Order: sequence, then structure tokens, then C-alpha cells
Amino acid sequence: MNGKAIGNAQKKILAEMRKKLEKAEPSHGLPPNASKTDRLKYELCKQFVVHLNREKISQKELAEKLGIEPARLNEIVKYRIELFTVDRSLDYVELLDPNIKVSLIDN
Repeated sequence: MNGKAIGNAQKKILAEMRKKLEKAEPSHGLPPNASKTDRLKYELCKQFVVHLNREKISQKELAEKLGIEPARLNEIVKYRIELFTVDRSLDYVELLDPNIKVSLIDN
């Protein structure tokens, strides 16, 4: 394959990715002045993202494994922390790993 063919193949892949991303809901960020409660919930959500990346499994597979709705897992990995209380977040994380340790460090 010559350089031009590789370039065209990459352009096609990038165009497909852009099309998918246009429809995707973005992850929510955490404001610099977030409360400790919100920072804790954010850290708990992050554990799911780390797990998905480490295990290389889909959200659907993980939701089935944990026995939660795929839509709920999607809210978690999008950091929709306003939809959860700390205790609910901890319940979900404990499904992921009953021995998990999470710490919150003041900025």
C-alpha cells in the first residue's frame, strides 16, 4: 500500500469516528470548586472507566456482569454525578470490586 492509500484509509476511519462522536453525549467534567461530595462521586465513577479500559470490555458487558441497567452504567461512565448519591455510588463501585479503596485528597 502506498502513502496515499494509507492516507485515504485513515481519512475514512477518522470520518467514521467523527460521525459517531457527533451523536455521542460527552462526559461531564468536574468544576474546580466542586464540593468534596461531588469530587468523591467523580472518583467513584472514574473507577468504572478505569475498569472498562483495563479489562477491554464494553459497557453492555460490564452492566450485565454487575446486574445493572446499561443506561445506568452509561450515566456512571459519563460522570453524571448529579444523578447519584454517595451511598448509591459506593453501592455500584462495591459491585465492581468489594475490596476497592478510594481516597479523596484536598486540592
